Amino acid sequence: MPKNLNTKTIVIVVTILLCVFGIIGLPKSAGEVKANLAQNIRLGLDLKGGSRLVLQVQVQDAVKVEAQQTIERIKDELRKAGIDFASMENNEPTSVDTADTIQIDIKGIPAAKAKDFRTLMGDKFSTWILTAVNSTDYRMNLRPTELLALKRDTVERSLQTISNRINALGLTEPVVQLEGRPETDYRIVVQLPGVDDPARVRDIIGTAAVLEIVEVKDGPFPSQEQALAQHGGVLPLNTKLAKAPSRGGEGVNWYLVARTPVVSGRDLRNARASQDEFRKWETSFTLSQDGAKRFEAFTGANIGNRLAVVLDNQIRSVATIQSRISDQGRITNVGTEQEASDLGLVLRSGSLPAGIVYIEERSVGASLGADSIREGIVAALAGLMAVIVVMLVYYRRSGINAVLALFLNTVLLIAALSYFHAVLTLPGIAGVILTIGMAVDSNVLIFERIREELRAGKAIVSAVDAGFGKAWWTIVDTHVTTIVSCAFLFLFGTGPVRGFAVTLVIGLLANVFTAVFVSRVIFDYELSGKRQLKTLSI
Repeated sequence: MPKNLNTKTIVIVVTILLCVFGIIGLPKSAGEVKANLAQNIRLGLDLKGGSRLVLQVQVQDAVKVEAQQTIERIKDELRKAGIDFASMENNEPTSVDTADTIQIDIKGIPAAKAKDFRTLMGDKFSTWILTAVNSTDYRMNLRPTELLALKRDTVERSLQTISNRINALGLTEPVVQLEGRPETDYRIVVQLPGVDDPARVRDIIGTAAVLEIVEVKDGPFPSQEQALAQHGGVLPLNTKLAKAPSRGGEGVNWYLVARTPVVSGRDLRNARASQDEFRKWETSFTLSQDGAKRFEAFTGANIGNRLAVVLDNQIRSVATIQSRISDQGRITNVGTEQEASDLGLVLRSGSLPAGIVYIEERSVGASLGADSIREGIVAALAGLMAVIVVMLVYYRRSGINAVLALFLNTVLLIAALSYFHAVLTLPGIAGVILTIGMAVDSNVLIFERIREELRAGKAIVSAVDAGFGKAWWTIVDTHVTTIVSCAFLFLFGTGPVRGFAVTLVIGLLANVFTAVFVSRVIFDYELSGKRQLKTLSI
């Protein structure tokens, strides 16, 4: 018999205690047991109820922005090089299906400057393919690999921004992940367990939250036409018109503002809801170190001029610079406390790099989730009872060994889900039930090996040793092949399929411990005081 039986027993006891702690913690009353169970065993959308949103990232927006920014860079480089041009414009993809190319048409390059122009484009814009249309006109297309990287980056940045916003809401176990291929489908799935009305969440996800603080050049004007008429029908260079709600709340005013912001949302370090001296809600923000330096330098040089806070191309407030301002500011006229908090949330999480469209919205009622839990538990208990009866009838007293190992396997699985903060879904329950079958299969392999050794005339102790030794590699083979299959399910499957794969893998690893280690220790205890035992109940 093994001399380290006590050590093995301690390992099993410690493991059981850790599992119990992971599942129910250290409750002080019976009520806390239920509360801790609900907190530690997290239920997915299909069990708890909630909302499921499928969003499509409008990558054509990022494509257009890239083209427009490139045009501005080309204009600056041409001015520096003294090369004239007649016009420059880009294509306008209207949907994700038409965002397969970025094209810029440059017209009116003097023939005498053609060589200098091509050299400049090759040096400064190597990610673009330059094609001559005629002696004065050219066409530029972004290389396919660069376009693919741009769209993939847009989807991934959108995913990160949406995740930040959802997590900041404090929802329980939300799921935000890609669906399909990010290079072609551009879809993001958002699952919100326990959220029956996703309207507020949908609004927060869809807010672009592009913040700019810009210099006000002129205004206000009651209309765009009057603003243009005031400047001879043509806006001054590097300016644009932006609208703002009028003081009375009816109609809008128009301001002439600088195109280039003093600071933008990228310079934000923090944003939160606050109240002014009149107890009205506003959103205060703090700038990063670099943004604060630029803001301080600008406000110090422009005392008496006006600044506008522009959010999503709409002016929220206009103020006169009274003194040098460093790293703090505020956005007024935001409405209620909830609106101020939501604005701070979207500003902290960053702006979306492209628009989004909701292509699916589905709610799962809590009652349907309760039905799924009840039916899943009934199925698991029915399978468990059938397995227990078969094991006890067929393997007699050794079946008790298998049943104990089976119960411990289930406890280990649930504890692992709790420690890993995994979410239990209906496919996950299917994985638990399948784990029960795999655990029984392992015990059957071991017991049948022991029976074979007994039929061959070996002593009971030797038969048990040989049975566990010979069954070990068979158990490893079956478990490894199943784990490899689960790895592919996890890599290429969606959320529910991944949940099934994770649950099954955890159950298989727990099964190796219970079927081989724990079951062997139970046999050792049975045989430790009976070295002359002539029969074994198996």
